[in-house]
Amino acid sequence: MNKRRVVITGLGAVTPLGSSVEATWENLIKGVSGIGTVTRVNPDDYPAKVAGEATDFNPEDFMEKKDARKMDRFTQFALAASLMAVKDASLTITDDIAPRVGVWIGSGIGGMETFENQFETFQKRGYRRVSPFFVPMIIPDMAAGQVSIALGAKGINSCTVTACATGTNSIGDAFKVIQRGDADVMVSGGAEAPITKMSMAGFCANTALSTNPDPDTASRPFDKNRDGFVMGEGAGIIVLEELEFAKARGAKIYAEVVGYGSTGDAYHITAPAPGGEGGVRAMRQAIEDADLTPEQIDYINAHGTSTQYNEKFETMAIKEVFGSYAEKLPISSTKSMTGHLLGAAGGIEAIFSVLSIKEGIIPPTINLETPDPDCDLDYVPNEARKQEVSVALSNSLGFGGHNAVLVFKSYE
Repeated sequence: MNKRRVVITGLGAVTPLGSSVEATWENLIKGVSGIGTVTRVNPDDYPAKVAGEATDFNPEDFMEKKDARKMDRFTQFALAASLMAVKDASLTITDDIAPRVGVWIGSGIGGMETFENQFETFQKRGYRRVSPFFVPMIIPDMAAGQVSIALGAKGINSCTVTACATGTNSIGDAFKVIQRGDADVMVSGGAEAPITKMSMAGFCANTALSTNPDPDTASRPFDKNRDGFVMGEGAGIIVLEELEFAKARGAKIYAEVVGYGSTGDAYHITAPAPGGEGGVRAMRQAIEDADLTPEQIDYINAHGTSTQYNEKFETMAIKEVFGSYAEKLPISSTKSMTGHLLGAAGGIEAIFSVLSIKEGIIPPTINLETPDPDCDLDYVPNEARKQEVSVALSNSLGFGGHNAVLVFKSYE
């Protein structure tokens, strides 16, 4: 099969570092943390006291108030980021091209806040007082649905739910849609709004969240003293286009998507497979799909959640894939600054990978103060590094044994 080339022409983001790509990237490369004391739930109710909240996000900057009220927060994030990405791409979706423009946006858990609020209403006041928009607000596919409606995109419309790999799987699957010829444009990524009572309760109950009360140091991937991840919220959306389609309309091109790997551990519902073997296969698959060698990768945006097993096994997986070259390969976890956006993580980390290529800057891993003997590679500690990046690889590893990897390359 003749594979069509796929390029990235637009970026949009809502993150704990800012409600735009520009603000987010500026803070990221400065090593600014977007994590603070949690406000969306009562911190006194939980052992985890901090979160990465999108504190400056106002949905009315992007949509009518009456429309925002019919959307859960995760959908608001997705729509805002999608509108920004399409604007950045200078893309006008006309009736002529609409059937060839698709949307593929995932969410790990969907409308948890709506579910919790409406369940409380049901318990207190009965079913008649439950919102008629309850179901459309909670289902994870509604981010893609609302974006499709807002943009007038009539091509394939889909949603991936693969826990923390969701955003990366979504972009990878959208990439393949264009590559095989089923669409010319895809708006893709992930969105999540998990800072809710029950989400916090669930992750605290399984001891996954950091109990460090200091917002500045709670998220510390690859550090010996890490004690769990920090919940984050937001969305990362990119516009993907078939190369000739993008060139014909004079679109600016950030980078090219060249490889995608997706595997399953078949091991455990939450723990990674020993040695990160599922991640090994996903990275190898993505590099092979890109028709590259491991030595051609210039930077890895790691999954790096700030949990004991993740970084140990991800490090082992990188060593297995890259051999002796692993010691020379810059790796960073941007979750040290954003927290873990669950289903949205892969979307914003794809943006960070693309911008590392465009700007020639590798974001740091902040709070890396005490090296973990099991994590002994170059994690770009504490300060961004100016370095030419021609090829970047982004890892996402999710509960359920989902492993997803994307490879981005400078456009030539």
